[in-house]
Amino acid sequence: MRTGQIGAAFARCREEGRAALVPYLTAGHPTPALTADVLAMLVEEGADVIELGVPFSDPLADGPTIQRSSYQAIQQGVDLAWALDALAAFRARYDTPVVVFTYLNPVLHHGMERFLDDATAAGADGVLITDLPTGYDAAWERLLETSPLDLVRLVAPTSTAERARAIAARAQGFLYYVSRTGVTGVRQSLAENLGREVAALRGVSSVPVAVGFGISTADQARTVAALADGVVVGSALVDALANGGVPAARRLMRDLRTATTHIHVAA
Repeated sequence: MRTGQIGAAFARCREEGRAALVPYLTAGHPTPALTADVLAMLVEEGADVIELGVPFSDPLADGPTIQRSSYQAIQQGVDLAWALDALAAFRARYDTPVVVFTYLNPVLHHGMERFLDDATAAGADGVLITDLPTGYDAAWERLLETSPLDLVRLVAPTSTAERARAIAARAQGFLYYVSRTGVTGVRQSLAENLGREVAALRGVSSVPVAVGFGISTADQARTVAALADGVVVGSALVDALANGGVPAARRLMRDLRTATTHIHVAA
């Protein structure tokens, strides 16, 4: 098993007795001019790994918040190439691992091999393609798995135990467990059986397991941090940026970092 910068970041967190904090940002939201400031703020407030979302016109896995952020970014001229340029500018100043979060369509439009070359050159450490499930296309997956980028895999709560094992066996960087069925978005509560599901997944995965989709508050992050290796927060941060700008997102990041640090991490 290879261990790149993403794996190293999770290992550091485990040594420190805490869960990794993985914030999500839609590139170009709320404005392209603010993206560099937002990325810098995420690092300053303790992001261990960053998911940089590529705006897409038909983000079926995402709820209203990220759909709106994608639409607004696209209206301001942001696309995959722009997102990679923003990543390159970020990488010139910071070494925090970054996962490019995208749908398959923008990658294919760019060209799969060209995308991998350009993303690697820009300083990406991993890629997550939401609508490329394990086993969907052997040729594309082979290109991704043998590239310098970690291919982060999604596991849904509806996955059978056999399917979860198959996905976990091919995950790189970390395994992203979707905490609830449906689309991304702020939720009032966590799934009752989340602990059991995460424990089962950690039992068959050779890479860290992070949980996302619907984690909206510091209390929810604290609960998840005691169960998993990492906590992914997207819609709540995007909402904070949209409604209160960088200061509001900074306050939320501080709360989340505190919540994911002062915990007892499950063995």
